[in-house]
Amino acid sequence: MATASTTRRPRNVWVVRCPRHRWAVRIEGQQNPLCIYRTQSIAIAHGLTLARSRRCELIIQNRKAKIREKNSYGNDPHPPRG
Repeated sequence: MATASTTRRPRNVWVVRCPRHRWAVRIEGQQNPLCIYRTQSIAIAHGLTLARSRRCELIIQNRKAKIREKNSYGNDPHPPRG
């Protein structure tokens, strides 16, 4: 029988826009960001490292808060065919 800790899914990592033209790296479900950066590219680099180490999904938003890109670095429930 599996325990709660083995079946619990890691929370996704988000790169989102912040006030004053900054970018934040957030963990899904947490209110406060982990880090705030001046550029989106630096925030994406940090988010990528976090998502790989946590084996979860990295979700990147654009300036208008729409999802720009999603990448999975863990157990993908719907892997691509081929």
